[in-house]
Amino acid sequence: MPFHHSFGRRLQILGGATLMLFVLGGRGACHRAAAAPQTAPPASSIPNGSFEAVEGDRPAGWRTATFQRAAEFAVDAIAHSGTRSVRISSRDGTDAGWTVRVEVRPYARYRLSAWIKTDNVDAGTGAGALLNLHGLGRMHTEAVTGTTDWTQVSLEFETEANDGLQVNCLLGGWGRSRGTAWYDDVELVMLSARELRPAVVIDAGSRRPPISKYIYGQFIEHLGRCIYGGIWAEMLEDRKFFYPVGARESPWTIEGDPRSVAMRRVDAYVGEHSPEFVVGPGAQGGIGQSGLALAAGSSYTGRIVLAGDGSGTPVDVSLVWGPAPAERETVTVRGVRRAFRTFALSFTARETAADGRLLITSRGEGPVRVGAVSLMPADHVEGFRPDVLRLLRELNAPVYRWPGGNFVSGYDWRDGVGDRDRRPPRKNPAWQGIEHNDVGIHEFMALCRLIDAEPYIAVNSGLGDARSAADQVEYVNGAASTPMGRQREANGHPEPFRCRWWSVGNEMYGNWQLGHVPLADYVKRHAEFALAMRGKDPSIALVAVGAVGTWDEAMLAGNAASMDLISEHFYVQEGVGLMGHVAQVPRAIRRIASAHRRYRETIPALAGRDIRIALDEWNYWYGPHLYGELGTRYYLKDALGIAAGIHEYARQSDIIFMANYAQTVNVIGAIKTTKTAAAFDTTGLVLKLYRARFGQIPVEVGGAPEPLDVAAAWRGDGSALTLAVVNPTRDEQSLALQLTGGEFRPDATLWRIAGEDERAFNEPGKAPAVSVVESRGIPLGSTLLVPPMSISLYEVAVTTDRPATSRPGSGLPDVARPPAAGLRRGG
Repeated sequence: MPFHHSFGRRLQILGGATLMLFVLGGRGACHRAAAAPQTAPPASSIPNGSFEAVEGDRPAGWRTATFQRAAEFAVDAIAHSGTRSVRISSRDGTDAGWTVRVEVRPYARYRLSAWIKTDNVDAGTGAGALLNLHGLGRMHTEAVTGTTDWTQVSLEFETEANDGLQVNCLLGGWGRSRGTAWYDDVELVMLSARELRPAVVIDAGSRRPPISKYIYGQFIEHLGRCIYGGIWAEMLEDRKFFYPVGARESPWTIEGDPRSVAMRRVDAYVGEHSPEFVVGPGAQGGIGQSGLALAAGSSYTGRIVLAGDGSGTPVDVSLVWGPAPAERETVTVRGVRRAFRTFALSFTARETAADGRLLITSRGEGPVRVGAVSLMPADHVEGFRPDVLRLLRELNAPVYRWPGGNFVSGYDWRDGVGDRDRRPPRKNPAWQGIEHNDVGIHEFMALCRLIDAEPYIAVNSGLGDARSAADQVEYVNGAASTPMGRQREANGHPEPFRCRWWSVGNEMYGNWQLGHVPLADYVKRHAEFALAMRGKDPSIALVAVGAVGTWDEAMLAGNAASMDLISEHFYVQEGVGLMGHVAQVPRAIRRIASAHRRYRETIPALAGRDIRIALDEWNYWYGPHLYGELGTRYYLKDALGIAAGIHEYARQSDIIFMANYAQTVNVIGAIKTTKTAAAFDTTGLVLKLYRARFGQIPVEVGGAPEPLDVAAAWRGDGSALTLAVVNPTRDEQSLALQLTGGEFRPDATLWRIAGEDERAFNEPGKAPAVSVVESRGIPLGSTLLVPPMSISLYEVAVTTDRPATSRPGSGLPDVARPPAAGLRRGG
């Protein structure tokens, strides 16, 4: 995933049978003309488009936005009409604008216009002075450059599935421009509009290629609280002392005399140093960590690694839940020797505490050195949180991508194998915080086993090399007789893990990526990695780094024989308006699928090959970080967009093979956790619902569903048809439904996610504000009433043992089989 500070720049503003159905829910010419008298236009949707109303130093209703480099913004007395305009100036080049958000009518035609005056505007790497729209892709007026008098620019466009847009008066535009530009009399006028009467015709007998189960994949990265503080059950931070005890960054504090603790580099247990404390005669002191969440009656287990000359014993390790001396439980450790030794810990908290503590103190006079310490709830499952595992099992994702993300481009997989206490702590190479290396290959494989998912491993093609990637493949998949297989066996797993899915790197097209190289060099690097990795296991399926545009074109032309899938990523921010917010996701998916269809027609190396898309990072990404680094909250409106995205995956089932929602826990996650609770976020509810209930063989949906989004699919066994409807509006919609191609029961089972507030959200430890409601025996007639801001999934059974036409799926490829390089399309 991209660095968050690069995100805005990277977005490309970016038996019986049953039926299931889901429903969700311009391009014009630019021109430029010399100033001339105008007749009175229709009413404009732009508030204060003449900038006459001013609040402080800004025009009322407008704000400034800087996309690249700072600019000077002002309200000026120069005007095309009236007395005021707005100005943007830059000496060094900028991409910045005055912006306003406006409501528009969806599926309507508008004209955007304004008057622009310029002084020495140099386009530079940008376009110049212009207007553009956020919410419809790269829509903009013609740019004005040089020194000009007032010049009118305009753009006609279709709003499509948008009920809101952002209008920008720009200096720059996808690059930096310099000079001075004034803007006045900005107008947005509706020219025509469609009357929306949603109606669909579903032809259950017209089947499309099956939906791959892998579109319900997930992605976890060593970032924020996704793994540590999310999936993994460890309660202690920096348990192997990457930071010196007592330092500002360290969660550990010194108990007693500050001079009693020192970090020793000689014979450190793990990493660069280990803390050592000497409390002195008659004193007691050591180190401690607070912020532990304890529950009354709950048990906690752990271990501590200690060394010393024996004179510092006994060592007391105490779990503390209150200030009184009795409000703790203590394990007294004796037998500390010069060589590090591991001692077991076990506690039971008698009271609940949000700020419990673990204290490690000595009553002796000699030195005590702490190598590592661990504490987990006793009910952990092989190191994982049982409450999170339960939700992951309900999510039922078929595949998990790991370990990154940007993280992988600086990650050495060897750091994550062997004795967990001996694995070195590192600074996270791409994000904030420390990588404890407690979760490596063995733990990731255990997680996949525990939740019945397939592993998908990304290798380091940034700072790593092909030899290391090949060794990693051999470590994971090689027989115990191979060199790496013997190491795996020594680490406790003699049998190969048999991981099928492998990604050669992550987002290597981006200059934020560690080890980024020019495109031509990376084309060669991918080929080198693929050759080395397949040399260790020819059966693996390789996913190449992709990005729509010249990167994709070069990778596909040069490496078609060295990949099975090609990766694409997209994230969208908070859209303008409810419908516009929802529409961003399916629009991004369509853009990527359309590009790859063009590649199949224009890149000779793809002839006879079926290289499909692994959209292995996709999601919304906006808002404050409430759940740690990148721990954004999701709302009902985000759930609508994720459902619309799944509908689009169904419509693109012939070319999109995998999709991995990013990320699973906390970090822009489908599941959110506190230290003691876990819950599905709104987007997680959608992924869980569709994975469990939506069909696998999509059918044709015709008619005019707008403003709804409708998808339908047969279950794989032909027992039912499912119909899904997303209503991304604030009004109830009446959907005219015509269902053909089979004989169906007159009633259905309905699963619905809905609410009265588009910003409704769920929070761990509290009753959910958004949930899935199931209803049985719902009449299914020629009209469906769809509540506002809702997702409705109907399952309709057929009335005969077989549908009227051939059974769904007959003659279709195995949806679990990856497209193999070299196979002809459709073969």
